[in-house]
Amino acid sequence: MHDKESIARLNSLLSAQEAEHVQPEDHVFILRSSELEQIIQQSIEKASEPLLTRIKDLEDMTARERAYDRQRIAKLERVDPQPLQKDRGEILRALITANGGKMLTKEARKKMHLSKSRFSELLVTMKEEIEARPYHLNKNWKVISLK
Repeated sequence: MHDKESIARLNSLLSAQEAEHVQPEDHVFILRSSELEQIIQQSIEKASEPLLTRIKDLEDMTARERAYDRQRIAKLERVDPQPLQKDRGEILRALITANGGKMLTKEARKKMHLSKSRFSELLVTMKEEIEARPYHLNKNWKVISLK
């Protein structure tokens, strides 16, 4: 349909004013709706490729930032014992050892002359070395032992 005869037939269908604008060297295309849809779909897909790449890059960057945030939070949550706590930690280890490797937290706290909150802080700093679990005769009491 690209020859001059086809163009002449199309020109005859157009109004006189429109026919002036169609020249023999102009190309007229007739597409089925499915062909037009396919061309539009391909154009959309091609145009969206850079956008999808950018989205993927942003997702990767966000995932890395989350991982770094988790590491930073873990470092902040880590409790390093203060010098006085280190001394108290050594005393507590010696006290537990002297009592056969186990003792009630209440007894250890009283022997060390510490408040409940200070003793609790000490146990938190020593959680890698000392384990606390419920006493088998009374679940409200805690027994501490060396790991």
